[in-house]
Amino acid sequence: MSKKVYVGNMNYGTAENMLRDLFAQYGEVTSVNIIVDRYTGKAKGFGFVEMATEEESRAAIEALNGFEFMGRQLRVNEAEDKPRRDGFRSNGPRRF
Repeated sequence: MSKKVYVGNMNYGTAENMLRDLFAQYGEVTSVNIIVDRYTGKAKGFGFVEMATEEESRAAIEALNGFEFMGRQLRVNEAEDKPRRDGFRSNGPRRF
């Protein structure tokens, strides 16, 4: 089963292929997603890497958390599931 890993404190110039190459040393990388600002298109300094197995993701986390990459000390840990949004925010019952 694949496992998603959070990668934070990245250099803003980090490209997906660079991140893929870094993580590929610890196993099969199934996907890489660097988060970008929707208005400027610039990287936000964090992203997600999905590894093929849980063992590979654990090995990558242990090896790369605190690792200096492109002048920044990476923060690497298990990704948490994003809470589901219903498309609107509720501040209580709606009154008409």
